[in-house]
Amino acid sequence: MQLRARQVAGAKFRRQQPLGPFVAELCCLDRKLVVELDGGQHGAESDRARTAYLQRHGYTVLRFWDNEVLQNTEGVVERIAAALASLTPTLSQRERG
Repeated sequence: MQLRARQVAGAKFRRQQPLGPFVAELCCLDRKLVVELDGGQHGAESDRARTAYLQRHGYTVLRFWDNEVLQNTEGVVERIAAALASLTPTLSQRERG
């Protein structure tokens, strides 16, 4: 996907980012955006619990089906870009002083 090298809204995404008891598939820490890719291995109940936890900790969570990413990559990237545009970057520990 086109989320490497800050190609979408200048945002840096990390793969397999630990967040509490979970590991986010893709995460932009600066904007507190998590992108989850759902396939047959995901269970609806565990996904709801994971999303609720992340939202309680200030993250916006976007979920896409694997086949949607493969068949409509441009549309998925547009939705991620729109979400990034609506989120305010957070200050890093270094910037806070």
